[in-house]
Amino acid sequence: MLFLRSLFYFIGSIISLVVIAFFSLFFYFAAYPARYRILSKWAQFCMWWLRVTVKVTIKVEGGENICKEPCVIVSNHQSTWETLAFQTVFPAHTWVLKKELLSIPVFGWNLAMLSPIVIKRSDKFRAMKQVIKQGSDRLRGGISVVIFPEGTRQPHKKLGKYQNGAVAIAKISGRPLQPVFHNAGKCWPKGGFLKKPGVITIVVGEPIFANEGSVNEITEKIKEWTVEQSQRIDN
Repeated sequence: MLFLRSLFYFIGSIISLVVIAFFSLFFYFAAYPARYRILSKWAQFCMWWLRVTVKVTIKVEGGENICKEPCVIVSNHQSTWETLAFQTVFPAHTWVLKKELLSIPVFGWNLAMLSPIVIKRSDKFRAMKQVIKQGSDRLRGGISVVIFPEGTRQPHKKLGKYQNGAVAIAKISGRPLQPVFHNAGKCWPKGGFLKKPGVITIVVGEPIFANEGSVNEITEKIKEWTVEQSQRIDN
């Protein structure tokens, strides 16, 4: 039964992606807010369809802390779920993507319309410089930026090393940091096809400002907060 539910979700998500992807091409030259509103419909559909097929729901704690102004959203990374779910929780934002994804027909074209931060992971030093420069540019343009400081997805209840890129962007741009924790991995495991029913919790922390310490100090502060939320929610 779990396999069938996951399969129904997968089929529905692919069909809806094709429909929205082709429709959104008509908005290719529209302003970013219009493009985002259209393209984020796929994420909204996926969260609804996931609830219908697999019985996965979302609980948001700290919604009153969500920044109204462009900010750097700093979150742990466990699966594909958060890149979709965040579009239903936070104002318009973009992400860091591998350059190769943009070459995928139709799908890649739609990703490009969301003004992502595009990097080559093979050159880590250059990639970090691109993240900081492009991230600052997006914030100046009024677009929030989601950064996963672990750099890659981690198993549920695991936390990787936090890199300093998110705080560096906040320092340069003068924008606040929005710490976020979620436990998506318990329902949508890293790299897994099977999705499990349950409630995924998103915790939104109070904004942190870049003048509240050094880059290393603030990065460590965000990680400590994330560990506290993990222990509180998952234990």
